[in-house]
Formats: sequence, C-alpha cells, structure tokens
Amino acid sequence: MTNKGTIYFDMDGTLANFYGVENWLDFLMKEDTTPYAIAKPLFNFSTFARLLHKLQASGYRIGIVSWLSKCGSNSYNAKVTSVKMKWLDRHLPSVEWDEIKIVQYGTPKSTVVNDFGWLFDDEKQNREEWGENAFDVENILETLKKFLN
Repeated sequence: MTNKGTIYFDMDGTLANFYGVENWLDFLMKEDTTPYAIAKPLFNFSTFARLLHKLQASGYRIGIVSWLSKCGSNSYNAKVTSVKMKWLDRHLPSVEWDEIKIVQYGTPKSTVVNDFGWLFDDEKQNREEWGENAFDVENILETLKKFLN
C-alpha cells in the first residue's frame, strides 16, 4: 500500500483536556504529573479511533508529536513521557501509532517527525511553524473524514 503521509496530533489541548484540569500549572511547577494522567479526552474517542483505523487502512500513517513541560527537570520529563504514553494506551487502546515523539518544550515540531505531513495542534505558533498543512482543533473529526474522500 502506498504511504499517503503521516497525520500528527498534539496531545495537551488537542486530544487531552489538559488545560481543563484545575490548577494544572501549580501541578507542573511542583513537577507533579497528575494533570497529564487525569485529563479527559476532548471529543468522542470511539469515533476518533475508528477514523484512525480507517485512515491507516487507506494508507495514512498516524502519529503523536507533543511537548514536555516548559520547565521540567530531566527526571520529571521522563515521568511525563511515561504518563503520556499510558494516557494514550488508556484512552485509545486499539490504536497502533506509527510514530510518537514527545520532545522538549519549544522544539519546532516539524524538525522531529519522520514524515512531514499534517498536524492538528491547539497552539497557533505550532501551526504557523508547520505551515499550510496544519489544522486547529476545531472539528477534528470532520476534518479527518475529508482525508478519506
């Protein structure tokens, strides 16, 4: 099957309601991973998982490209990476990601991926850095359906 390219997703604020966790910043300042663990999905993940499976079956790769905490130590960043991986496993257990990159805060996301494709991200600066193939988080499911047409 021909590789049609990779569709990447940010996590915090894109897939996970990280900023909806009460006192999320206080947790980060204390190097506590709780917000990463307890954040709820931002939309219907049953539908999302089915779409991801269809996209992969039609030749797209799917990936995660997400930042670590802005001011985390190396040990905290390792814990955050582990918690983010567990979050993906818990909320999207049927999804086999083709690529997962969890990188230092502020890293230009286009520079760390294996297959520059499309990006869904809540942060405008990341979308601008990525270019014309970046989407905001509005209507993720509807936008993904267009890849299948």
